Amino acid sequence: MENPAGLARTGKLLLLVVVAGLVAAFFALDLDRFATLEYLKSAHTDVVALVARHPFQSSAAYFLLYVLVTGLSLPGAAVMTLAGGAIFGLVWGLALVSFASSIGATIAMLIARTLLRDWVQQRFAEALVTVNSGMEKDGAFYLFGLRMVPLFPFFVINVVMGLTPIGVWRFYWVSQVGMLAGTVVFVFAGTQLARVESVADVLSPGLIGALSLLGLFPLLARKALAWIERRRSR
Repeated sequence: MENPAGLARTGKLLLLVVVAGLVAAFFALDLDRFATLEYLKSAHTDVVALVARHPFQSSAAYFLLYVLVTGLSLPGAAVMTLAGGAIFGLVWGLALVSFASSIGATIAMLIARTLLRDWVQQRFAEALVTVNSGMEKDGAFYLFGLRMVPLFPFFVINVVMGLTPIGVWRFYWVSQVGMLAGTVVFVFAGTQLARVESVADVLSPGLIGALSLLGLFPLLARKALAWIERRRSR
C-alpha cells in the first residue's frame, strides 16, 4: 500500500500534467487569437445573435471559459471582461465576470500553492518578502489594496498569494470585493465596444490614480485606527 506522501506526489504529478497539457493545447491550437480585441469586434454581431438564441448555454460556456482562462493564468482575461459587457450587457455581464474571475483567481492561487511553490519562490523571491510582510501586518486589507490597484498584474497576485498563509475563503471574497470596481469599469467599457481601440484605452491615468487611492484607503484607515488606539492607551 502506497504511503500518503507517495499518493500526494502522484496527485501533484497528475495535476501538473493536466495543467501543462491544457496550457500547451491553448497555444498549440492558437486559441489566443480569439482573445484579442480585434476578434471580439469582428465576431460581436454573430456572438450576440447566438446568445439571444441560447442565453443559458452561452452564459454557462462563457463563465466556464473565463474560469479556465483565469485559473490557468492564460492571456486574454482583460478582453474576456470587455466581452462580458459587449455580449451580455452591464448587469448580467458584471455578475458573470465578477464570480468567474474570483473563482478563476482562487483556482490559480491553489495551483500555485500546490504545484508551483518552488518555482514561484525562486521567480518572485523579492516580491514574496514584501507580500508576506504586508500580509502579516494588514492581512486581508493588504490583499484588498493589491486588488484595487490596477498596476499589479492579476495573475501575479494570484500566484504570489498562493505562497502566503491566507485561507481560501478569505482570498476568494476579498478578491471578489477588491476587483469589483475595476470589473465594473471594464464591463461598462465593453458595452461601449465600438469606442474602445485598445485595452489600454480603458484605464486612463486619472482612473488608475482614483482606483489606487481607493485601494489604499482601507490600509490607511486601519493604520489611523491603530494610531488612535495607541494614543488612547498612553
